[in-house]
Amino acid sequence: MIELRGITLTYDDGPPVLSGVDLAVDEGELVLVAGRTGVGKSTLLGVLPGLVPRFTGGTLTGDVLVDGRSVIELPPRERAHLVGYVGQDPVAGFVTDTVADELAYGMEQLGLPPATMRRRVEETLDLLGIADLRDRDLRTLSGGQQQRVAIGAVLAVHPRLLVLDEPTSALDPTAAEEVLATLTRLVHDVGLSVLLAEHRLERVVPFADRICLLTGDGGVHVGDPADVLRTSPVAPPIVELGRALGWEPLPLTVREARRRARPTLSALRPPVDVPEPPAEPDHGLSASRVTVVHGRHVAVREVDLDLPAGSVTALMGRNGAGKSSLIWALQGSRRRYAGTVAVTGPRGDRVDPARLSADERVRAVGLVPQSAADLLYLETVDDECAAADAGSVREPGTCRALLARMVPDVDGTLHPRDLSEGQRLALVLAIVLVAEPPVVLLDEPTRGLDYPAKEALAVTLADLAARGRAVLVASHDVEFVARVAGRVVVMAEGEVLSAGPVRRVLAESPSFAPQVSKIVGGGWLRVDEVVAAAAAPDRPATGEAS
Repeated sequence: MIELRGITLTYDDGPPVLSGVDLAVDEGELVLVAGRTGVGKSTLLGVLPGLVPRFTGGTLTGDVLVDGRSVIELPPRERAHLVGYVGQDPVAGFVTDTVADELAYGMEQLGLPPATMRRRVEETLDLLGIADLRDRDLRTLSGGQQQRVAIGAVLAVHPRLLVLDEPTSALDPTAAEEVLATLTRLVHDVGLSVLLAEHRLERVVPFADRICLLTGDGGVHVGDPADVLRTSPVAPPIVELGRALGWEPLPLTVREARRRARPTLSALRPPVDVPEPPAEPDHGLSASRVTVVHGRHVAVREVDLDLPAGSVTALMGRNGAGKSSLIWALQGSRRRYAGTVAVTGPRGDRVDPARLSADERVRAVGLVPQSAADLLYLETVDDECAAADAGSVREPGTCRALLARMVPDVDGTLHPRDLSEGQRLALVLAIVLVAEPPVVLLDEPTRGLDYPAKEALAVTLADLAARGRAVLVASHDVEFVARVAGRVVVMAEGEVLSAGPVRRVLAESPSFAPQVSKIVGGGWLRVDEVVAAAAAPDRPATGEAS
């Protein structure tokens, strides 16, 4: 058993981030840590491997016990064989060049025999389905591939407890299910204990034995998933649907919810899509035969794409499908091998963003990259917001107000890199959106955001579209896509596999179908659609986002 006992963490004279936290993780148990963005989930996880407060500062009291023995005084390197840790940014933890070397590195530090290391490397490669990446340079992998390698590097050491911070945030739905299934197999068959934090609860709740919900005042509520989620401020769509319709017991899996829905929801008339206005060729972004090549690898192959003004388009596909490469090519910062892109420039004419200066390009095409923190360079949150307002010639406080809509109560005196992953992402979103560029491109914008923050982001993007902006969102988050997008483009192997209205494209793919669609079928996408239709069963729902 691994136990946190009376853990309290404070910074300077501020309120405690953690206050008297007690949590025990038994052998062969998977515990899910949940809570609002910035509430302290990463901090709680960091206490176990000794990263907090050694590398974060603050004052920590309480104890960490392994089989009744205190390890609170042990430095992180002496806990590595007990607690394996994978943070939100897997790249930051890489220390070698290739996948196989990275998997072996931790075992080398523990002095394991070469034969043992080689066997464990091969076992881990097969376990996570990354054997074909054995000799790949880590820098050439997609974000999801890097995430799996980081998990594998920790698993190869065979720790007692595996601590994971947002382990599926960079993975497509299929890859996420594979990783979670692997973790579950290790929990059940090997007796590994797993403690993980995740915002996309719909992915993890079916696998969790218990939930540790951080309450926002430094405390925690630990218990059975159904009991905790009954009143939780963060809940997956399946739980929201069950709560709205008064289902008892509360369903936690699609199978359970489908059985509850069959007698009451099967007769509902399916939603009716509201047709989008016709695209205006001289507004928004248009791309033709865009090709991107990395060395000898063709990342994007002759892609045609139109982003009409006043629309939100989602870009989906497996990890490594070419989504990020396409986004950077559209924005113009990185070189295209072939193809053309046209947007409305600062002077109102149609231009190729690649031919604009850096300042002009920002005002024409706003881009929020996967590594959002790369756009943060000032000393405080308030400084970043003030600089964004000044650079975009907006009223002081405009950027700060955008930030507060997505993530409230962020301390403006903090350094941006001291924020949680979700708070940093929200800050970068506010900085980019304050300029109100006619085209906005977002690469995995919901990483680190909880459900209320994602809803606020959806409202923000809908407002941008209503004011004539063209928005493209690359995302693995099918629930967010179902909420915000009007059209979906699916990529595979650098090419467009399918494109069309969100309701049709998501419904035709089991991998990308949201939970409500799996439960009710018939093209349903969102909880609010079903609840409204159940209240007025004779009136068909519309396809408009609420």
